[in-house]
Amino acid sequence: MENSKVQEILEKQLLTVAKAVEDKIDDEIAALDRVDNDDLEALRERRLQQMKKMAEKRSRWVSLGHGEYSEIPSEKDFFNAVKASERVVCHFYRENWPCKVMDKHLNILAKQHIETRFVKIQAEKSPFLAERLKIVVLPTLALIKNTKVDDYVVGFDELGGTDEFSTEELEERLAKSQVIIQDESSIYSSKSSGPVRRSVRQSENCDSDSE
Repeated sequence: MENSKVQEILEKQLLTVAKAVEDKIDDEIAALDRVDNDDLEALRERRLQQMKKMAEKRSRWVSLGHGEYSEIPSEKDFFNAVKASERVVCHFYRENWPCKVMDKHLNILAKQHIETRFVKIQAEKSPFLAERLKIVVLPTLALIKNTKVDDYVVGFDELGGTDEFSTEELEERLAKSQVIIQDESSIYSSKSSGPVRRSVRQSENCDSDSE
């Protein structure tokens, strides 16, 4: 009889311990669920904020003419465009076949890279700019970042020396100067000593420092 009572007490104690352990596990699972939910909510909120900022950026870019390949009618408009956008690709052109080939590729890239403003200006109608930026060979692309001419693509020499280069080849060349944004794997380092930097408003003395 005594053994039965001992057994009963032990069983009750085991049940009590098991219930306590079960309750503890339940509490830990609930706590993990709360943490996970909080983390997910935080991630969701950060993502929403990122999407909101990107939407605002895209809206601003579109309002500035990004997403289209457009012509700059005057030198004054060129300066306004450069000041308004962080990244600008400006095609100095004349009415000839090589420039029309460049137009075709830039028109495609303008739609793909809304983060950059793509424009063109007729070199013969912009003598001040052509002289200041030493535009001689046409077509020439001036690659502009933060109001500075950071680099140039002159003719087709860097694109295989032929007018049969692909849009992707031109895209890679622009990414090389980081005037357009691509995945890190698409941007490769320049083998040259570094890009030419020339302010679009620099003095005569500065203008003669580099070719």
